[in-house]
Amino acid sequence: MKGSIRQRSKGSWEIRVDIGKDPTTGKRMRHIETIRGGKRDAQRRQAALLVEIERGGLVKQDKRLTLGQFLTDWCQDLPSRCAPTTEAGYRFIVGQYLIPKLGALPLGQLQPRHVRDYLTSLYQAGISGRSLSNLNRLHHYRLLHKALNDAVRQGYVARNVCDAIDPPPKETKEMSTLAPHEVPKFLAAAQEAPFPYYTLFYTMLLSALRRSEALGLSWGALDLDLCELWVKQALYRVKGKYVIRPYLKTSKSRRRVDLLPRLSLVLRDYRAKVERQRASLEKPLTDDDLVFSHPDGSPLDPGVVTHMFIKTVRRADLSIRLHDLRHSYTSLMLAAGVDMKQISTNLGHASIGITFDTYAHLLPGMGKAAAQRLEKFLEPWLPPVEMSTKCQQIGETRIRA
Repeated sequence: MKGSIRQRSKGSWEIRVDIGKDPTTGKRMRHIETIRGGKRDAQRRQAALLVEIERGGLVKQDKRLTLGQFLTDWCQDLPSRCAPTTEAGYRFIVGQYLIPKLGALPLGQLQPRHVRDYLTSLYQAGISGRSLSNLNRLHHYRLLHKALNDAVRQGYVARNVCDAIDPPPKETKEMSTLAPHEVPKFLAAAQEAPFPYYTLFYTMLLSALRRSEALGLSWGALDLDLCELWVKQALYRVKGKYVIRPYLKTSKSRRRVDLLPRLSLVLRDYRAKVERQRASLEKPLTDDDLVFSHPDGSPLDPGVVTHMFIKTVRRADLSIRLHDLRHSYTSLMLAAGVDMKQISTNLGHASIGITFDTYAHLLPGMGKAAAQRLEKFLEPWLPPVEMSTKCQQIGETRIRA
């Protein structure tokens, strides 16, 4: 950071500091102010300004730039930063909600009360005439928070006003999973679905693939001899067009998943059927072809996949969503005693903390086991405790259970 001090008159000093480039024009920006007092007063003020600039607290704002203009420009970079479905959701919120309600405000004049009033309006009536759930309001808050973080980094504003208000409370929905005895019931119903949906649902259940990951899986990412697959890309349908993109969800989403030997056998048999189909169409199967597709190799519609799954669970008299197959995979792995770290790797979570926070409730008795281990560890140092006959009977009953 550069700065200078110049005496204008007796007891008057001009301070100039460089605050970086204008994000819009690329020109250098300077902050100039006059201070009364001695030279040391001017030096102290200059030092304070330099510290403020270093912390991002002194920004030369473009009063003409509105929040709507910034968000419109911000959306232009979304294709390189998120999945197509996420991009479409962001553009919808920006275009249908944020710009109509807050877009006319100058970006530099946006205050916490504006964001708070906006979120309150979504709860009370909604801009579209209907109230939005806390989860939807949370999506709006997170989008605006993310965009304003970029505005701070680019030097448009000094702070993110979203940090000054509490986000809408996150709604926790009860997780639905398949119990071990329900797995054969689900698979029997899936066998009645048209080709290739049985194998698709079988694979998603026993590998924890998301819908987009399973539909984007290519034969080149499968090694049935080593019983493994690589999650490298995902398939989406946006505005009627199919998009296959390298997987961008998190750095750990691109991952290797070890397959159950039984699943490898199912996929090997499935591949033989696909090869016969392609041979009849005189289209040899290649490593770049999608594993789950129509006979001619064209992608499956994600919406149709979800519809077929709904029909399957209705036949099985079950009540789960397609994404609950991931939850079912996790619950079955935990029941089998698999290490949480390995489960987190297979799920493609960014950290084991996410896995633990999401699925800790599936570990029954974990708190009691921890308490018992602590008591056993401290037993040599704890004074003896006299226990009544009733307490002894209760303890013995629990131990036998």
